[in-house]
Amino acid sequence: MPTYEYLCEACGHEFELFQAMSASVKRKCPDCGKLKLKRLIGIGSGVIFKGSGFYQTDYRSDSYKKAAEADKKAAEPKTSKKDDKKTESKSTSDKKSDSSTSKSSD
Repeated sequence: MPTYEYLCEACGHEFELFQAMSASVKRKCPDCGKLKLKRLIGIGSGVIFKGSGFYQTDYRSDSYKKAAEADKKAAEPKTSKKDDKKTESKSTSDKKSDSSTSKSSD
């Protein structure tokens, strides 16, 4: 149900009224009682979609974004020590073969 803005043209009283779209337009001013009430065209409010099917990052607070970033960093795959040792041994053996090749060509 939307909120409508009303203005009394007789006394200048301005107010908002929360009513159904199917409800009839009010004509009588609650302050002066005259039938000079006019419904104004309001700016409305922003529409917020919530629920599944919308972007996950919409309408998230800063604290949520920080926590999500921390979780993302924690979930990154870590290199194991075994992989590091294999890489080191390959590079060491490559260096040895390169140095032995250069010595034999001299």
